[in-house]
Parts: sequence; C-alpha cells; structure tokens
Amino acid sequence: MKINVAYPATGSQKCFEIDDDLKLRHFYEKRMAQETEADSLGDEWKGYVVRITGGNDKQGFPMKQGVLTNGRARLLLKKGSGCYRPRRKGERKRKSVRGCIVDSNLSVLNLVVIKKGEQEIPGLTDKTQPRRLGPKRASKIRKLFNLSKEDDVRQYVIKRALPLKEGQPAKKQRYKAPKIQRLITPMVLQRKRHRLALKKRRREKNREEESAYAKILAQRVKEAKERKNERRRSSSMRRSAARLSQSSETKN
Repeated sequence: MKINVAYPATGSQKCFEIDDDLKLRHFYEKRMAQETEADSLGDEWKGYVVRITGGNDKQGFPMKQGVLTNGRARLLLKKGSGCYRPRRKGERKRKSVRGCIVDSNLSVLNLVVIKKGEQEIPGLTDKTQPRRLGPKRASKIRKLFNLSKEDDVRQYVIKRALPLKEGQPAKKQRYKAPKIQRLITPMVLQRKRHRLALKKRRREKNREEESAYAKILAQRVKEAKERKNERRRSSSMRRSAARLSQSSETKN
C-alpha cells in the first residue's frame, strides 16, 4: 500500500511504499478525519500524530466521508456532495464510492501530519516548499507584514515574475500581482456613502408616504362615519313622519 503524507507546516508531501501489513494494521478499522499515532510505520515516525484524510482502493474508487462501511456503495451524487463533478446544471448520477473505514483493500492512504515527532523525515519535514502565491486579501497582507492601517498595502503585494521568452532581454522582465480584495479606497467610501444616502432617502420617502396614507385613511373613515350618521338621521326622520301620518289618520 502507498501512503501519501502531507506536512502543512512546510507545504511538502511525500509518498511512501509500505508492503509490511504489520505496519499498516494499526490504521485498519479507523475512519476518515480520525487522528492516530504513526509509531507503527517505523522508528523515525516515533511521536508523530497523523490524521486520515482519504484514500483510493485498488480499482481507483475514492473514499467518501459519512459512508460507514469498509466496502463500496452506489450513491446518488449531486453537485457539492463530493466524489462527483456534474457536467450539466442540476445533474445527478449514481456512482460507486468506497466507505470511510480503512481496510486492506486500499491502494493509497492519504495522511496529514498533525504533530511532529522527535526525528526529521527526509524529503518531508527537512525541506520547505515555497508558496507560489502570496495573500490576496488586504487584512491578510497586513497580518503577514505586521502593517498598521496607515501603511499602504499596495506596496507590499507579493508579485510573481513571469518567465522570459526566448531572445527577450532581462530588462523587459514582467511581473504579475493579484488584485487586492477588500481594499478600502476613496471610491469604496464614496460608494458606501451613496448607498447610505439612498437608504436614508428611501426611509424618509416611506415615512412620508405612510403619513400621507394615514391622513387619507382617517379622512375616509371620517367621511364614512358622516354618511352613516346622515343615513341614520334620514331614516329616523322618515319613521317619525310615518308615525305622525298614522296618528293623524286615526284621529280623523
């Protein structure tokens, strides 16, 4: 079985070929995202703690987190579920994946070093892999160079030198720098003030329309009450006139 070990502190990784099942038996029946000691791999791994991040079986099927078996399972996968890349929008597909439990049928096991031991592992912990790209967000650039808010972040962007073409002089060396994200500029502040002004204007407009609607509603209610009272008065006058006419007829 191959063991692919990554060491995030230096950005390096190395693949080890291990044929002794006694060394690998310590990882059997353990799940993905589980941390364990790596002492069984050899004396140079004494004190190392690793995390299991995945693997592939001998036919190339990847391990999937959450599938509690050491065999294969056919799952209906969609975008974002892992182990599947949809070709069309909304597409789903039933694919075979391996469970998250480690067993002897794996061909590659992926590990990440969580805690370093006493000895150095050649090719893994004794060398540093330089980062190809620097930070892009303004706050992370400030944190990297320990800058204050008064310092200009644009002067500290890590640029990448582009390779020269054949026959091109060294004076025409070109660099590529990332666009700084979340950078506070006068234009950003102006747009923020504009958004706040629009929000304030909408709030005042809604308040005025609400007060105007309340006035119209009160006027309509008042007019309805007046019409209702007028109808009552007219009906009472008709009833009283009818009584008077009946009383006069009875006297005659």
